[in-house]
Amino acid sequence: MDITPGPYLQMINSPADLKKISREELQQVSDELRQYIIDIVSVQGGHFGASLGVVELTVALHYVFNAPYDQLVWDVGHQAYGHKILTGRRDNFSTNRKYNGLSGFPKRSESEFDTFGVGHSSTSISAALGMAMAAKYKGETDRKSVAIIGDGAMTAGLAFEGMNHAGVSDTDLLIVLNDNCMSIDPNVGALKEYLTDITTSKTYNRLKDDIWKALGKLPGSQFSREMASKIEHSIKGFVSRSSNLFESLNLRYFGPIDGHNMSKLVDTLNDLKNIPGPKLLHVVTVKGKGYALAEKDQTKWHAPGLFDKITGEIYKKRYETPQPPKYQDVFGHTLIELAEKNDKIFGITPAMPSGSSLKFMMDKMPDRAFDVGICEQHAVTLSAGMATQGMKVFCNIYSSFMQRAYDQVIHDTAIQQLPVIFCLDRAGLVGEDGPTHHGAYDIAYMRCIPHLIVSAPMNESELRNLMYTAQLDTTTEPFVIRYPRGEGVMPEWRTPFQAIPIGKGRKLKDGKEIAILSLGHPGNFVTNAIRELKADGLDPAHYDMRFVKPLDKGLLLEAFSKYDKILTVEDGTVVGGFGSAILEFAAELRYKGDIRILGIPDSLVEHGTLKELQRECGFDASGIAAALRDMMRDKVTVQHHLLG
Repeated sequence: MDITPGPYLQMINSPADLKKISREELQQVSDELRQYIIDIVSVQGGHFGASLGVVELTVALHYVFNAPYDQLVWDVGHQAYGHKILTGRRDNFSTNRKYNGLSGFPKRSESEFDTFGVGHSSTSISAALGMAMAAKYKGETDRKSVAIIGDGAMTAGLAFEGMNHAGVSDTDLLIVLNDNCMSIDPNVGALKEYLTDITTSKTYNRLKDDIWKALGKLPGSQFSREMASKIEHSIKGFVSRSSNLFESLNLRYFGPIDGHNMSKLVDTLNDLKNIPGPKLLHVVTVKGKGYALAEKDQTKWHAPGLFDKITGEIYKKRYETPQPPKYQDVFGHTLIELAEKNDKIFGITPAMPSGSSLKFMMDKMPDRAFDVGICEQHAVTLSAGMATQGMKVFCNIYSSFMQRAYDQVIHDTAIQQLPVIFCLDRAGLVGEDGPTHHGAYDIAYMRCIPHLIVSAPMNESELRNLMYTAQLDTTTEPFVIRYPRGEGVMPEWRTPFQAIPIGKGRKLKDGKEIAILSLGHPGNFVTNAIRELKADGLDPAHYDMRFVKPLDKGLLLEAFSKYDKILTVEDGTVVGGFGSAILEFAAELRYKGDIRILGIPDSLVEHGTLKELQRECGFDASGIAAALRDMMRDKVTVQHHLLG
């Protein structure tokens, strides 16, 4: 693939090269950078709209500040494509999110310009404050720390915790709020209304501009700056009922300014470099800027996949036969079916209505389905509060994001035995988003909590039945249902609901000498492996355990009594996960057989396609078959040794 960057962009291999370009030429650099992102993402895939919206801001930041000595900390890392291209990774940017290629997010081990790993949101203010405090302690008075936060990240509690501390820290910290009114879906909540109030107040903005112009004509720049700050503060209080939020946290507020006005950005950032103390610059941008379709439908173009950059056609795979749905869509449609029969059912998600498919219920039942913003902790405790009043709440959170609400799962839900239903989407390996998004740990961190049911469906029908079971009045404890990203295996998936006895698995086939115990979707890989093993004369048994807590001890007793070799398969960490649970029970029984565990290894798995990563981890069909052959070879070797 030969995509040639524009002439200015070709000259930039580091921010030092960017600084050699005149201010008048920076907009041309921005135009070429934006086009290069469009060219690459259209044929390679990846996040799209967020990076387009911050092109001018990215160029201005690297033009004004001295990275990597100055610490630029990005938030919501899919904003940082332009940053990567300007910091020495232009020529291999086509490997972005590819197996063994560049990460889709800033990553400390990838570049000295990536000051902090930011796959999840709302971390930049706390991280940049920590850097600023360290610089102050070391006497690095010329070193700047800048947090660039946006794409909905300001709604999270961590961002407010960081600002609360920053306001009393007496550190040289600049927070740049990239306000585009979006995360993946449109922003929600009172903070959005507050930012809109500031941004759209014509009276405030007109008065502010007039005063800045007038004071600019006065002698004494320091006098003008101090006067402007005081007068601007008064204007905000006069024209806007809620415009003192950041200043109440002792952050000097500047803005809002047009995030696509290069000259204004450079001037403002240069001014702010010389103003000490914690401060916030409010920058208004358009997500998808420069690509008309992305500006018009920002959710659709957040990460559209491959597309024709000229026509805007998003390429879809075409099939001759019906294909299985995505698990998330099975969840979304099934929830509506259940809610139509049970008026106690609610749906809650933290900023992922499209990604989780809760949007279906939000459209059809807007009074019973809610997006609470990037606030996982709040989502869990809100669900628990509703559960105290008899509601059946399906709290849908990506597995890796649920890590952020772990205390709320324990303290607010499990200890009180409130029957919240946690639907963990993207459980297991997720593919191109890499280690920040892999749902590797939920089995381990959920199964150790008392009064918690932890389950995983092998297919779409099982997901429907687990959801049905979880909302029954007879289910009185928190109920976790984990399922993977992507497609299932059943084109005809709308099966009748059937209650599943809690803690009961199922035997899918008998076998000889060896048994495979699987949890969740990888059970389908086992089925394929068994088919492959027929040519070797191997005939393993297969048990779909369904639940890792409580375990089906009766089914395990059967397997342990009939087979002296057990292989466990899961799409989760091998440390403390499903296989560990089997080993613990086997130890109680003093089982003497051979047990081996397949799953995500005790190491960070990088990014790539799901198939590539499953193969790397060794629990795809070929990996399972290879493990079984190896276990049987060990048996033959042992027998030969004993006979010899």
